[in-house]
Amino acid sequence: MARPAIPNPHPAPQRLIGYARVSTEDQINDAQVDELRAAGCYRIHQEHGSGASRVRPILRKLLRELVAGDVLVVVRLDRLARSVSHLLAVIEDLEKRGVHFRSLRDPIDTSTPQGMFSLQVLGAVAQLERALIAERTKAGMKAAKARGRLAGNPGLRERRPEAIRAVSAARNRAYLDELTSSAQTWLPTVRKLRPQHSWDNVVLILNRMGHSWTVERLRRAVHRMVREKLAEPELLARSPRRPPEDNLMKLVAAIAIADPDLSLREIAAQLDQMHERPPRGGRKWQPSSVRALLDEARRFGLIRL
Repeated sequence: MARPAIPNPHPAPQRLIGYARVSTEDQINDAQVDELRAAGCYRIHQEHGSGASRVRPILRKLLRELVAGDVLVVVRLDRLARSVSHLLAVIEDLEKRGVHFRSLRDPIDTSTPQGMFSLQVLGAVAQLERALIAERTKAGMKAAKARGRLAGNPGLRERRPEAIRAVSAARNRAYLDELTSSAQTWLPTVRKLRPQHSWDNVVLILNRMGHSWTVERLRRAVHRMVREKLAEPELLARSPRRPPEDNLMKLVAAIAIADPDLSLREIAAQLDQMHERPPRGGRKWQPSSVRALLDEARRFGLIRL
């Protein structure tokens, strides 16, 4: 007869992991960090950017790394989410993976029954808000149609040049605002790597850091920053041509330049995750292969001694 399982009298403690976001206007998040530390967070991830911005590479990377039993902690709900619906979507995804969420200044703690009740109330309010917005939109369209008006921007519908120019200018301003609010999360890496390294390698490194760039989007962003005199024109210079067999050397050099604190073993793990094949065959990268490529990159001048 099987013996009943004995519960562990000393369960593993929860990992409290903090997330602090400061807007570009404030520039200081020391107060958030202090509160998170006082709450017991053993690790705190800090990010700069506006609340409306969808570009949050630090948060995206953090959400991927959380595991069952972790508790994501913020000072206020608005530090995490752009809206109520965004907040609920993030928490729902965390709950599916066994990760809890806690806001220090709000009655939200998904590890407690009271916190879950508050979350359900919040969800009901969000659903009501969406229903009311949809109802008002339909009523407005119906009233406009009854008066013989069509929905949408009449200037755009009639292809008026001034209306098209106004919409284009608004889109350009919004695009520049998004770039400048997120620049500190990606532009320093671009400055370290360009123009010595190709755009492809720069994109590989940025995306390993939690971004989601393509070569075309990154080049367009850097072009815009240079045009606005927010970045150096040298970033757009052509990267030096090297034989195809040097691609691995350039990639390893780019990884090391982007994060000089990485060990040889950590660089090897990144190359494995990128599905890059080792130069001497085999399935997994070895620290010795990484060291050889780094030495070669130093001889070529890609990495300063």
